[in-house]
Amino acid sequence: MSTTKHPSPGRLLLVPAPLDFGCEPQGPLQHTLPEATLQAAANLRHWVCENAKTTRALLKRLSATHPLPCPLQEMQIQELPRQVHKKGDHVTGDRSGLFDAKPLLQAALLGHDIGLVSEAGMPAVADPGSSVVRAAHDLSLTVVPLVGPVSLLLALAGSGLNGQDFAFVGYIPTDATERSKRLRELEQRALQTGQSQLFIETPYRNSALLQALLQSLKPSTRLVCASGLTLPQQSIRSATVQQWKQRSWQLDNATPVVFALGA
Repeated sequence: MSTTKHPSPGRLLLVPAPLDFGCEPQGPLQHTLPEATLQAAANLRHWVCENAKTTRALLKRLSATHPLPCPLQEMQIQELPRQVHKKGDHVTGDRSGLFDAKPLLQAALLGHDIGLVSEAGMPAVADPGSSVVRAAHDLSLTVVPLVGPVSLLLALAGSGLNGQDFAFVGYIPTDATERSKRLRELEQRALQTGQSQLFIETPYRNSALLQALLQSLKPSTRLVCASGLTLPQQSIRSATVQQWKQRSWQLDNATPVVFALGA
């Protein structure tokens, strides 16, 4: 009878990143991430990420306060394919095009914990990564979401909008005609059902999206822009479209913003 012992499988840890990606200055990690999350991340040698370069930068920041198990050059860092960034982790209709992330998790089958990290916030929420989580479940691996900032929930909590019924709808079309059409659809849904509508945009389009919102929405609709969440320059402005126009509020094109609208 064989006495070979197989290692217990590792876990997939969902590691939140601070929300200061691309922003200056960057504050200490412990200001937004609890000690248990920082320590769990510092113990990992294996990572799946959006971008290896930014992941190494995050680990370098972490190493300033928490010893890492090996030099950065020896970390096993795997990137999600570019098509997952552009098209997302899910497809509708024919599921044959669904990305199979199981090969990224082979280290866990050998007994190693793996960290999944995005460039900002919680991986797999408004970011790629759900395919990795799905693969972990299919492989019967334990999935552990660690505690950290989630910009969508921070924005919703600070918005004054309905927090009992809400939807995150991703990005808004960049074409002006399609963008206005989509914004009016979201406004109609919010006003008819009471469901808050949350969406995001690439920071360099912040001003353009704000102007489209002010031009497309009804004066009485409530518009929320939550900018620089958890950062020293954090700003959450919640007012009707008419009040936005009267106060001439603006957005910069460098700071991440969560947009929301509702009754």
